[in-house]
Amino acid sequence: MEIDVRLMSEREKDESSFTTESKHLLTPGNVVVENGLGFMSGHGTYVRDDKIFASVAGIAERVNKLISVKPLKTRYIGEVGDVIVGRIREVQQKRWKVETNSKLDSILLLSSVNLPGGELRRKTADDELMMKQFLTKGDLISAEVQSIFSDGSLSLHTRSLKYGKLNQGTLVRVCPTLVKRRKTHFHNLPCGAHIILGNNGYIWISPVINEDVEHSGGYAQCLEQISRSDRETIARLRNCVMALANWKLMLFDTSIQYAFEESLKYQIKHILKPENEKDIAAKVKFRLDKEISFIN
Repeated sequence: MEIDVRLMSEREKDESSFTTESKHLLTPGNVVVENGLGFMSGHGTYVRDDKIFASVAGIAERVNKLISVKPLKTRYIGEVGDVIVGRIREVQQKRWKVETNSKLDSILLLSSVNLPGGELRRKTADDELMMKQFLTKGDLISAEVQSIFSDGSLSLHTRSLKYGKLNQGTLVRVCPTLVKRRKTHFHNLPCGAHIILGNNGYIWISPVINEDVEHSGGYAQCLEQISRSDRETIARLRNCVMALANWKLMLFDTSIQYAFEESLKYQIKHILKPENEKDIAAKVKFRLDKEISFIN
C-alpha cells in the first residue's frame, strides 16, 4: 500500500509540475514545466535551472515524459496518413518532386500512382517515358503521405481513386496548424462546392466532383466552363476560409460552412474587410461553442 501511495504522489507531482500557462498560448521564455528533472525536453523547448522553457510561440504538448511546444506558425511537418495538396515541381527518373509547404520537396514515385483508368499493374519503361503525360510541372495534385524519409522529406502515394490531378478550382494557402485533423478531408459542402482540406495548409475549392471524373484514375480533367453561380460560391468560400484563418479559428467542414452562411449578408468583395471578418469569425465561434456545450 505504501508503494501505491508513493507512485500516486509521484504522478500527482508530475501533473502539478505543469504551469497554468502551459495549457494556453506560450511565448518564448515562458515556463512549461517548473520541475523538469523527470521530463525530456522536446521540440520547441530548452532546459535551464531544472526548468523547461518554451523557445517558440505555441501550445505545450505532452507524450508520456516528452514535453514539446507546437508552434502556431510553421512549415508543414508531415505524418503518415496525412492528406495533402501539392504542386508538381519537377519530373525526374521514375519520380516526381512535389512542393507541399514543407521544408523539403516531397517525392511521388511512379510505382506509387495509379495508371490512367485506375489500372493496377507493374510499371514498365513505356510508363516511365509517358510520365509527363500523367503529371507534368505545375500540375496540382491531392495525395496521401505514405512514409517519411530519414531526412524528413515525405514519400507520397495516389493509389486511391480519390487522389490524383486536380481539376478547375482555386487554391488557398493557410497555416498548417489551423487545419483540423479529421477522419476525412474531402467534403461536398451543402453550399454546393467541393473542398479538400490538406493537412499541409493547402486548401482546394472546386465545383462539386463529377463521379465519372473522380473514378477515372485521377488523370482526366474537366475543362468545361464553370457557371457564374459556381464561381461566386467558390470565391465566397475562399474569402470565408481566409477570414477564419486571419482570426486563427480551426478550419474544418463545419466551421467553413458556418462561415459561408454568416457571410451571405455581405458582398463577396466585402467579406475580408476587418470589421466583417471579425463579425463572421465571432459568430462562427459562438455557434461552435454552443454545439460543444450542448454535447457536454
